[in-house]
Amino acid sequence: KLLDYLKTKDINRYRALIERLGIRR
Repeated sequence: KLLDYLKTKDINRYRALIERLGIRR
């Protein structure tokens, strides 16, 4: 489903940001 694809994409993007913040800390 398109919504599922967009949702997964957002999660992956958000997760990448969290990983960057974690590494910076």
